[in-house]
Amino acid sequence: MNTFTLEIDAVGLQCPMPLLKLKKALNQLNSADVVKILVSDPAAHLDFGVFCQQVAHEIITITKHENVQTFYIRKA
Repeated sequence: MNTFTLEIDAVGLQCPMPLLKLKKALNQLNSADVVKILVSDPAAHLDFGVFCQQVAHEIITITKHENVQTFYIRKA
């Protein structure tokens, strides 16, 4: 299990809401803090991947259980 600073439940939300919630959370955190975000949108990995690549945040892990994906993302 990864340690994290903040957990976001975005299950049931569709694009672009999970990404907007992630961006808002990261803006409130310090560098190297980790966000855990739960999503059910199957395309979230694409949105998160492009976003993190553009701003140098690190996707630490992605896991999937049933229809929920869990991302751990470290702020740059």
